[in-house]
Amino acid sequence: MKNYKMAVWPGKPYPLGATWDGEGVNFALFSEHAEKVELCIFDPRGRRTVDTIMMQWRTDQVWHCYLPEARPGTLYGYRVHGPYEPERGHRFNPNKLLLDPYAKHITGKIRWHDAMFGYRIGHAKSDLILDKRDSADGMPKCVVIDQAFTWGDDAPLRIPWHETIIYELHVKGFTYQHPDIPQPLRGTYSGLASAPAIDYFRRLGITAVELMPIHAFVDDRHLVQKGLRNYWGYNSIGYFAPDMRYSASGNVKDFKTMVKRLHSAGIEVILDVVYNHTGEGNHLGPTLCFRGIDNAAYYRLDGGNQRYYRDYTGCGNTLNMRHPRVLQLIMDSLRYWVQEMHVDGFRFDLASALARELHAVDRLGAFFDIIHQDPVLSQVKLIAEPWDLGEGGYQVGNFPIGWTEWNGRYRDSVRAYWKGDGGIIGELAYRLTGSSDLYEHGGRRPYASINFVTCHDGFTLNDLVSYETKRNKANLEDNRDGENNNINWNCGAEGPTQNLHIRRLREQQKRNFLTTLLLSQGVPMLLAGDEMGRTQLGNNNTYCHDSTLTWIDWSLDREGRDLQQFMCMLIRLRKQHPAFRRRHFFQGSDIVGVAAKEISWLAPSGREMTKREWQQSFARCLGLMLAGNAIEDYDERGRPIEDDTMIMLLNAHHESIEFCLPSQPQHARWQVLIDTSFSDGKRDDNRFFHSNENYPLQARSVVLLVRLVTPPLHRNQIR
Repeated sequence: MKNYKMAVWPGKPYPLGATWDGEGVNFALFSEHAEKVELCIFDPRGRRTVDTIMMQWRTDQVWHCYLPEARPGTLYGYRVHGPYEPERGHRFNPNKLLLDPYAKHITGKIRWHDAMFGYRIGHAKSDLILDKRDSADGMPKCVVIDQAFTWGDDAPLRIPWHETIIYELHVKGFTYQHPDIPQPLRGTYSGLASAPAIDYFRRLGITAVELMPIHAFVDDRHLVQKGLRNYWGYNSIGYFAPDMRYSASGNVKDFKTMVKRLHSAGIEVILDVVYNHTGEGNHLGPTLCFRGIDNAAYYRLDGGNQRYYRDYTGCGNTLNMRHPRVLQLIMDSLRYWVQEMHVDGFRFDLASALARELHAVDRLGAFFDIIHQDPVLSQVKLIAEPWDLGEGGYQVGNFPIGWTEWNGRYRDSVRAYWKGDGGIIGELAYRLTGSSDLYEHGGRRPYASINFVTCHDGFTLNDLVSYETKRNKANLEDNRDGENNNINWNCGAEGPTQNLHIRRLREQQKRNFLTTLLLSQGVPMLLAGDEMGRTQLGNNNTYCHDSTLTWIDWSLDREGRDLQQFMCMLIRLRKQHPAFRRRHFFQGSDIVGVAAKEISWLAPSGREMTKREWQQSFARCLGLMLAGNAIEDYDERGRPIEDDTMIMLLNAHHESIEFCLPSQPQHARWQVLIDTSFSDGKRDDNRFFHSNENYPLQARSVVLLVRLVTPPLHRNQIR
């Protein structure tokens, strides 16, 4: 292709990014401190610049132009001129090709070289010296797209929070080794939208998939040099572009097709989004996008020396939420994914960093204000990871109405209880009932609590009960990375074992965790693969492994198949019984002794728990009775919601306990729905129990009983 000069018109400052209008393409880029901006157009392979356009027009700090000859598929990037004065916060370097922050499609991978950095690597004064080497050869390129797509009658599912069951997964990790997904589709959005994947979701019973980051992201240079990758994807560089490493065709429409097919199956799509930092790292990081466009506007800089960054994320930088254009970037991105890509919600990584107006976390910050008044974003699912790495960053329970939160206190309490720690049954009781101590005072509901035992960050469920120490040497950081305090127990042996007693105990502990999770008030979140015993061989920080260590192994042994079937049964049970999906907190009790109308807390004697019994440090056993006729809620037509009366018994002690069933109601018959001491979670004798009768509650087990008001159910009726 010969170089030629394209016709250039003034264009408009809005919308930002590259916008195809059917006749040509409008380009608009914000930079407050730039002195001039060049738009570079590349050949179809992205190897050679075919035209460089000086963007002469600037409106309200937005540089813009219109190319009437440009079409979808055009490859482009920017060069931005301005001062290179790191100590004043400016890092302009026109030798570096830059990605458009609003690019809808980014093609190609970074080919790491010293030229990718804006400063002279290895120089005595480090990042203070400008590097004049051109970075274009090693940079991905932005692509103009035609956003047209046939959505048909696709619409938001709007599954109520109290009916939601979340399945956290990695697009590649879930699909790459699935034997029934066609080989070309494995590891891709199309694989996740394939019939085998969707059939699995429906059999399992989940209502939403939460995708680990799919915004275009960076594989860090130091990882690539070690033969590793940023597999998890928490290193975003493009907030509008789905990462093409998960595209089978290299087309953005793959993602849209995936969403449409999942919606057709009744499954919502939630994105894990990383707006707290970018993939450009600290002051010694590469110049790929934001740093070269306007470093002082996009990033939180140190007030004492603007050469350095405020780092609340542990990733080198923090986006500057105090700047209106950065807020606009995030809000525009969120609205794009809802309106154009049809996603149903977001999980915000390190969300406390988004709430820092000055230094402290501000729950009334501009970020929340804007979302709450937005007619689009206020109606989707909003999940906060309610912490960051800065001072005062742990904010579980403090996010505003309209938000749900990953409940880290739920995870820690449930892990500690089944590990066998004493003195925490009071804490556990709050977690089982929706964490009213965290959420009720702010006017929120039980479903504000996203309950989880494991997630992508940490041990899998199998490893939680199989290892006491992390095994992260494969990360090549001398086992220093990853959490050391995992609140875990290996059941008597470290790692894989042929000891049948230990293996049976581990399977029972898995059933205990899953039963607790699915029968707690709040929204359960399951880590993909936990329902089949997936292992990462004790590695609790697999962010850098794109390998069999992180891909789900679908070749299940008997233990894996049994656990998978048990999980399906648990989800069906939760869906059948509104007693486990309450929209309101239990009333009339502070949990530590006073019987509530809706709930009664039972000691092994069958009596109501006393205040003294709640405070006993050796107590590891308790029961709770849920009155099915006292839910005090109504369906969409205003009819009272009722359910069966249930009793849930939990015993984390290492010895069995004779648990006396309550005397009231008299002459009641109780049938066992779950007993985790059995390999399939069900008693073999199919018997039922009576008021005042002792139930043989086995060591380290959960039992669920239902009060019979009709002839006993056959066990297959709930399978």
